[in-house]
Amino acid sequence: MLPSVFAAINPSVWPFTVLLIGILFVVVAIAVFRIHAFLSLILASVVVGGLAASLPGAEGGNQIVTAIGLTMTEFGSTAGKIAWVIALAAIIGVCLMESGAADRIVRGMVRTLGESRAGVAMVICSFILSIPVFFDTVFFLLIPLAQALAFRLGRHYLYFVMATCSGGAITHGLVPPTPGPLVMVETLDLNLGFTIVAGFAFGVIPAISGLYYGKWIDKRMPITVRESPGIKIADIEAIVAKDDKDLPPFFMSMLPVVLPVLLIAFASFLAIWTTEGPFYRVIEILGNKNVAMFIGTVIALYLLAQQRCVSIKHLGNAMEGPLGTAGTIILITSAGGAFGAMIRHAGVGDAISAISEGSGFSLIILAWLVAAVLKVAQGSGTVSMITTSGIVAAILSSGVVIDYHPIYLFAAIAFGSQVGSWMNDSGFWVVCKLSGFTEKETLKTWTVLLAFMGVVGLIEILIVSAILPNFFM
Repeated sequence: MLPSVFAAINPSVWPFTVLLIGILFVVVAIAVFRIHAFLSLILASVVVGGLAASLPGAEGGNQIVTAIGLTMTEFGSTAGKIAWVIALAAIIGVCLMESGAADRIVRGMVRTLGESRAGVAMVICSFILSIPVFFDTVFFLLIPLAQALAFRLGRHYLYFVMATCSGGAITHGLVPPTPGPLVMVETLDLNLGFTIVAGFAFGVIPAISGLYYGKWIDKRMPITVRESPGIKIADIEAIVAKDDKDLPPFFMSMLPVVLPVLLIAFASFLAIWTTEGPFYRVIEILGNKNVAMFIGTVIALYLLAQQRCVSIKHLGNAMEGPLGTAGTIILITSAGGAFGAMIRHAGVGDAISAISEGSGFSLIILAWLVAAVLKVAQGSGTVSMITTSGIVAAILSSGVVIDYHPIYLFAAIAFGSQVGSWMNDSGFWVVCKLSGFTEKETLKTWTVLLAFMGVVGLIEILIVSAILPNFFM
């Protein structure tokens, strides 16, 4: 076979050639030919496996057939780990919107902090709501509220939009069960509870920096409230006038999001002190990601049924939309997991570790750079995270020893995938069209905001990993 010939000529170079071909295949298929990300990643997995110098189980057989079978096996393995959680997260998100719980959370935060700190309230709300909900959905949900705030105050529209973007974008990349971070947890073999807590902690400083950037750019680009598709000034006035009594209580509104996170995190931390006794057994069950998310989903469905006074049948109909959306995300993320696994099987990790041994080059910086390049090239932050984590996992599995916890690599990939959002990124167009911005204004605001937070995040990770390398051990 062709790869075997190349491997025999220069075995140290061929794995890099395979990696480059695989990445270029994904980028060209998605960005140039507009092939769906799911198909692009599956086909790229087969290409990588077919070109690999060797594959597990391919000895003496047809390597292409082995590559196809191994791709499907890895696809199913990834789907089995993430599908249930992503589907439940999608249901929770829709319930929060349809029941008015998201509106209540924003109003409660603004009322608590005061309108003078409304930007901080928007960051916190988007930060929280992006845990079970995809960024596009959160922005669609919160942009009318940002418009209503700016309409009421008569200023700071751009500031509120940037605040919404800051919190939502950071959580989207750092905190499971958002699809990208969830797959990275599985790929890098991290503890889910610790990763959720660490994701929150790592996200605070970049989110705050994004808020300050929003305040800075708002003074230099005074943009008034604008109508956008589906949102007219009359609709904004209606949001402002909406009575709080029509919304669910604040505590119940927060519960579907906060309770699963607390249960998962508590189970992880409890395991440090004890893994014995009936109390631990109960918490171990409740803190399982599948069970915890199901509990949050039941609460969210109850909240929706109570607010809308609907039957179980109507609740079933309400779930069809989010489950359809979740299905697409599951296919993409599982295909990305298969692609990452095939990169490992192709021996890329061994090759990278061999040439980097003794070079002193930081794996954290490498992970950030690869994620950033992939984001710029093909536009999807999720694809960037999944692909980069597969490459990094291949390096780690090759025996490379790092003197810090791999959670820092997780965060570096997440921050790298923030950088370079432009016209090939769906998030760019969501912000552009729903905010009523022009393309030029979106590049000056949204694109720069994400790049700024990505750089701040990298600096933060480099400093913290140097000071507290084994803090999460």
